[in-house]
Amino acid sequence: MWREGRPTFGAIATIPSIQTVRIMAQSLDWIIVDLEHGPIDLGSAHAMIVATAGTPCVPMLRIAANEPWLAKAPMDLGALGINFPMICSRADAEKAVRSVRYPPKGERLWGPFHAPFRWNVSMNDYMATSDDDMICMVTIEHVDAVERIDEIMATPGIDLAVIGPGDLATSIDKRGLPDDPQVVALMKRAEEGILKSGVPIGGVARTAEAANAMIARGYVALALGFDWSLFQRGIAASLDGIKR
Repeated sequence: MWREGRPTFGAIATIPSIQTVRIMAQSLDWIIVDLEHGPIDLGSAHAMIVATAGTPCVPMLRIAANEPWLAKAPMDLGALGINFPMICSRADAEKAVRSVRYPPKGERLWGPFHAPFRWNVSMNDYMATSDDDMICMVTIEHVDAVERIDEIMATPGIDLAVIGPGDLATSIDKRGLPDDPQVVALMKRAEEGILKSGVPIGGVARTAEAANAMIARGYVALALGFDWSLFQRGIAASLDGIKR
């Protein structure tokens, strides 16, 4: 879908729950299991990855830092993509790319003991396609990254670049203010750099109006929210109009 320029929709899972992932996987194109900010451990992450089986939903995983050893186990458990945070330079981007691919293209170590079971393939078949199948997702979420956006996006092997408004705002002391004009200007510069590179672009769509505008500008990966925020919005919508 990304190669065809078609928009996809997903969410970030922060709650260690097989059940919530299974519910979301029925409606979403992808889910990012969050090991950066939430209480999810590797055992829960494995169960959440497996919970997407039998659905079209692609399980990916966000790690806490741009370190190969943090990316290794999630891939071996069946995640089909790794979301690398705080990519601020070409060196950072190259490190991320090499983390998800086996030699000679990268430095991923062998040991995908459980990934073939998630995808219902043999070990040989998994190994034959893993370099091409694995998604390297980089997050542009710091003012330094925006300043170096062209060098970052010139790195071969990036499959998706997403803009993170929360940390981008925090990096210029505008935390909690993603709509601040300075933050919006930085996001625009990042967006222009990613679109110019030809790498698929992703971001956060907090409303249907925002999603439609982003799709019109070329976004193909739209995060509709976190699991907890989607629950909040659903509850609020259920209560709307009820006299209490």
